[in-house]
Amino acid sequence: MAGLYACPTVINNVESMASVPSIVLNGTSWFAGLGTEKSKGYGIFSLSGHVTTPGQYEAPLGITLRELLDLAGGVRAGHRLKFWTPGGSSVPLLTDEHLDVPLDFESVMAAGSQLGTRALQIFDDTTCVVRAVLRWTEFYQHESCGKCTPCREGTYWMVRVLERLERGQGTDEDLDKLLDICDNILGRAFCALGDGATSPITSSIQYFRDEYIEHQKRGGCPFDPAASTLFDSSGSGHPLGGGR
Repeated sequence: MAGLYACPTVINNVESMASVPSIVLNGTSWFAGLGTEKSKGYGIFSLSGHVTTPGQYEAPLGITLRELLDLAGGVRAGHRLKFWTPGGSSVPLLTDEHLDVPLDFESVMAAGSQLGTRALQIFDDTTCVVRAVLRWTEFYQHESCGKCTPCREGTYWMVRVLERLERGQGTDEDLDKLLDICDNILGRAFCALGDGATSPITSSIQYFRDEYIEHQKRGGCPFDPAASTLFDSSGSGHPLGGGR
């Protein structure tokens, strides 16, 4: 196995360093015996958002969100899970239908997303998916370095279209336009930020197209942002735990 410049390389991140003591004490066979056949060992799962006890949970790969939520006290009282991210906002979101998907690399990929950073952002039924996706896309527009045209122009226009949709002023054609912009970014940007910016949009339209259309029918957002608690009072903040 080769690292930087084909030389042995020390990876000094928190999770790797946290794994060292238990591997030294128990041996590599013990570590490899945890997790699944192809995703061995354990990792740190970060739960944020509408969860009773947010935090960092160390667990074997292959644990499910249902099991992690049990450890964290569940979704906040009186509400149910609506959607969540298995690996931060730069991977396709999943829904309550995916509560029992094993959180290993292969199973999450088979479910249509990626395990990524294992930043599990939990959103309950008070959250407007359109507003959440808009906030994420604003983040990607801000973070774009502007070097490549697909990302620079694509994230700008995705924000404009999402703003219109969130205000209830969009059309079905806007949804198709968003997907078209995503198609022109995916695989064409210089770095992964462009690809990541498309994930919340394509997956939210896949699972929550009716919610986008409901904004059009009502002429505005049907959700109360104060009820969600994931947005600041100015209306311009990002979902809590909204990092990639």
